[in-house]
Amino acid sequence: MKKYAFGVDIGGTTVKLGLFDKGGYALDKWEIPTVTDNEGAAILPDVAESIKQKMEERGIDMEDVSGIGVGAPGAVDHNGTLVSGAVNLGWGVFNIPKVLNGYLDLPVKAANDANAAAFGEMWQGGGKGYSNMVAVTLGTGVGGGIIVDGNIVIGANGAGGEIGHIHIEDHEEETCGCKNKGCLEQYTSATGIVRLTKRRLAKDDTPSILRDTEITAKNVFDAVKAGDALAIEVAEQFGDYLGKGLAAVAGVVNPEIFVIGGGVSKAGEILLKYVEPAFQKYAFVACKNTKFALATLGNDAGIYGAAGLILNGEEE
Repeated sequence: MKKYAFGVDIGGTTVKLGLFDKGGYALDKWEIPTVTDNEGAAILPDVAESIKQKMEERGIDMEDVSGIGVGAPGAVDHNGTLVSGAVNLGWGVFNIPKVLNGYLDLPVKAANDANAAAFGEMWQGGGKGYSNMVAVTLGTGVGGGIIVDGNIVIGANGAGGEIGHIHIEDHEEETCGCKNKGCLEQYTSATGIVRLTKRRLAKDDTPSILRDTEITAKNVFDAVKAGDALAIEVAEQFGDYLGKGLAAVAGVVNPEIFVIGGGVSKAGEILLKYVEPAFQKYAFVACKNTKFALATLGNDAGIYGAAGLILNGEEE
């Protein structure tokens, strides 16, 4: 009987790896540097070598391993092909399972890193117990992962779940990183919250503790918790944008639950206080009972989800 699986989350600076038992418990977690020189040619060989070393260290035989799951930045299709490359890694278009399998003869599955993290939260995190879920990652940008009936929604070319680029504002003049204007990401990411705050501060002379500090998403929500009226206005605007965007998503995929993670989610439950009422305002009547929760796996969501690609369904 297979006993183990490995989860791999490839980032621009480090590769996170995890060894999991067949029940989804993390037995070990570690990191190696992401070597992006020479178009990232060393990344997958380094991953294979690190896994081999871990197997030797723990006395694990090849026949005891169900496989390796990999989360990678960029659009990844159903076959594990990186369909448009990954610029921050130096990678072009290629099939991740085929290449990694050439270095380590084990079954390999690959997914987009945000989708893998979403799968992890469904499997062992904030969405555990649900099979229809949307994960929302509020960080420097806004990422998403959509799970329907326990399966990741990948889309025709791996772009499923890109909720950060839903058009939400017609009157935006600044350009999003995706080259469009008025994307959800421009208002609900960490940088988006800073944008909203600076615009509000420039509007008039309303007193605020934010006038005397560096503007960060954390400081804004700290000010909200302190009862700062201007910060609360910003939080309401943030919540309105995110609630409206998620209502649109709910009208398409009808999830049981939204799980919100990323750096901004560290503000805690107060975040949901501003998102849920706006969602209720905009959501289709049949979607109004959608639950909201905070992500629980943090930076480990990617390795959990990657391992889950291999192990999910094998626990029986």
